[in-house]
Amino acid sequence: MQPICNVGIIGTGFIGKGIMLALETQPDLQVTKVLTRRNLNDCHDFPRKNLLTDSVADLIAHCDLVVECSGDAIYATDVLAQVLDAHLPVVTMDSELHVTTGSYLARKGKITEAEGDQPGCLAALRENAVQMGFKPLVYGNIKGFLNLMPTLEDMQYWSQKQGISLDQVASFTDGTKVQIEQAFVANGLGAGICQPGLLGTVAEDIRSGGSVLADAAKRLGQPISDYILSPKSPAGVFIVAEHEESQKDYLRYLKMGEGPYYTLVQNFHLCHLEVAKTIRRIVNGGDVLLNNTTNPQAGVVAVAKRSLAPGDLIKRGIGSFEVRGIAVKLEDHWNNVPIGLLSNAVITKPVEPGQILSFDDVELQDSLALNAWFKIRESCSARNVEEKQPSLIAS
Repeated sequence: MQPICNVGIIGTGFIGKGIMLALETQPDLQVTKVLTRRNLNDCHDFPRKNLLTDSVADLIAHCDLVVECSGDAIYATDVLAQVLDAHLPVVTMDSELHVTTGSYLARKGKITEAEGDQPGCLAALRENAVQMGFKPLVYGNIKGFLNLMPTLEDMQYWSQKQGISLDQVASFTDGTKVQIEQAFVANGLGAGICQPGLLGTVAEDIRSGGSVLADAAKRLGQPISDYILSPKSPAGVFIVAEHEESQKDYLRYLKMGEGPYYTLVQNFHLCHLEVAKTIRRIVNGGDVLLNNTTNPQAGVVAVAKRSLAPGDLIKRGIGSFEVRGIAVKLEDHWNNVPIGLLSNAVITKPVEPGQILSFDDVELQDSLALNAWFKIRESCSARNVEEKQPSLIAS
C-alpha cells in the first residue's frame, strides 16, 4: 500500500479551499494543517475548521510537504523560509511569489510551481513537447480580455460575481497577472521577452497569433515567453515549436499544418484540481517542474496608473488602482521596484502616470522579502558582470 503524504496548505482563500477539497478525494494525500492569517474564530466560511492553524511551527510539525497559494509574496517569503529551513519540499500556486523572491527561496531548498495555473501547465506541456522532438519558440498564454485602467465599481461587481478577491480581479483585468506569469515562465524555461510589457499580440485564433510571436522569437534569436489577446480562444496555454524537416509529411498527415511552425495547445488549466500531480511528482523524487531559477533574467516592475503624490499609500501593489505590473529585462531595471514588494508603501516623490517606480520614489516596509530581493539583485548583478569580463586565459 502506498504511504500517505501529509500535506500542509498555506492560504485559506478561494484556491486554498479548492486545493483542500480536491485533495480529500486522493487516497494517498492527506491534508493535515492549513495555515491562515485570519483569526481562527472568524473563519466561518472554511469547510474544515479543525485543520486550521495560525502557527507556522504547528504547520511544519504535521506535514511532509507544503502547498503555498496565498498570493502574497511578502507573507509567503517569511513562511516558506521557515518551511524550507525545516527541509520540507514546497509546491506552490503563486507566480507572484516566484517573480519576487522565488530565486532567493530556490537557494534554500526544493520549491516548485504546480501544474494548474498557466506557468505550471506550460512547463508540463514543454516537457511533453521536447520529448516528442519539438523545439519550442513560444511559450504562450491566452487572454480573452484586458483593461489597463479598470474602475473600482467594475472590479467590485466582478469580485462579487466570481467569488474571488477584489485585488485578484483587478490584477487579472489590468494585465498584471499575465505579465507576472510570463516573466516567471521566461525565467523558469530559459526564454526571453521581446519588449517591456510583452507583445500581447491581438489574434483571431491561437495559430495565427502564435505564428506572429514565433516570427518575433526568430528575430530575437531565442524562445520567448509572451501572450495573445484572443477573445474567441480557450482559457489555456500553447507552445509554438519547430521540428525536423524529416517530420514535415508526418506532421501534415497528423493535422499539424504545413510548418515550419507547429502549435501545441492545452485548452484548459484547472488550477486546484491539477496540484495533486505535482505533489506526487515531488513525493516520488521527481525534479522541480518550474521555479524562478537562482539567476532570473526577467522581473515585473510597478508602473503608475495615475498621478501619485508624496504621502500617498499603496496598500498592495498587485491588483491596486495606483499601479500595474509590466514584465521587463532585469539587467535594465534593477533600480525599479518589483510590484510584489509594494505593501503599505508610501510614495516619497511625485510620480506621473505611466512612470515606472524606482526605489527612490517609494518608502518600503522592511521585510525578509525586501532583503531577499536585494540579495537576488546583488548576486545576479555580480554574476552578470563576471560573465561579461574578458577571459584571462590565453587562447
